[in-house]
Amino acid sequence: MQKSECHGGVQLRNRGADNCDQRTSSSIQIKHRTTVQQGKSSSSTSSPESARKFHPRPSDKLNPKTINPFGEQSRAPSAFAAIYSKGGIPCRLVHGSVKHRLQWECPPENLPFDPLLITLAEKFFLSYGLRETKHPYTFVSKEGFRELLLVQGAPEKAVPLLPRLVPVLKAALVHLDDDVFARGLNALVQLSVVVGPSLNDHLKHLLTSLSKRLRDKKFKEPITSALQKLEQHGGSGSLIIIKSKIPTYCSICC
Repeated sequence: MQKSECHGGVQLRNRGADNCDQRTSSSIQIKHRTTVQQGKSSSSTSSPESARKFHPRPSDKLNPKTINPFGEQSRAPSAFAAIYSKGGIPCRLVHGSVKHRLQWECPPENLPFDPLLITLAEKFFLSYGLRETKHPYTFVSKEGFRELLLVQGAPEKAVPLLPRLVPVLKAALVHLDDDVFARGLNALVQLSVVVGPSLNDHLKHLLTSLSKRLRDKKFKEPITSALQKLEQHGGSGSLIIIKSKIPTYCSICC
C-alpha cells in the first residue's frame, strides 16, 4: 500500500516536472520570438535607407527628387487641353525639324474672332494658357493668339473685343510668375500694333502693374520697349496716359 502511494507520488512529481519543463520551453520560445522581432525592427531602422531618411545626406539637397515626365500625371487636364482635344481650336501643331508651326483647318482670316480669340486669350492667360506648361498647349495658345492678330481685317475684328481682352491681359500683367508677366507683356504689344489708338481707352488699367514691375531690373528694358511701342501705335493720346501713370517715362519723340 505504501509502495503504490509512493509510486503515485513519483508519477505526480514527474507530471509536475514535465509541465514545468513545457512552461519553461514555451517561455523560452516566446522570448526567442520577441528577440527576433526586435532584431528585425532594429535592423530595419538601422538600414542605410532609413538612416538616410532620418539623417539626410548633404548631396540629397543637390539632387532633389524628380518627376518622371513620361509617367501619368495626377493633375486633371486643363480646360484649354480639353477644348483642344475636342477640336475646339481649329488648328493643329505641325512638328518641324527646326521649328514648329500651326496648321489651320481653314484660312485663319475666315475664322470668327469671337469666340476664338477670346478662348485663346482666356485659356492662354487666365485658365491655364500662360500657366500651361504641357506641350503642345503652350505653343498652340500663344502662337494661335499671335497669328489671329496678323490676319487681314484683324483690327475690325479685335477692337470690339477689347473690353473682354483687357481684363485677361491685366490678370497676366499682375501675375507674380515672371513667365506669365513676360508673355502678357508681349501679347499687349501685339494687340497694340493691331488696334492702335483704340487701346488708349483701356490703357490706364494696364499701366499700374507695369509701373510696379519697372522696379525689377530684369524687366526694366522690356517694359520700356513695350511702352515705346504703345506710344508709337497709340499716338499722342497714349503718351499723356503713360506719363500720368509712369512720370519717369521718356517719350520716343524726345
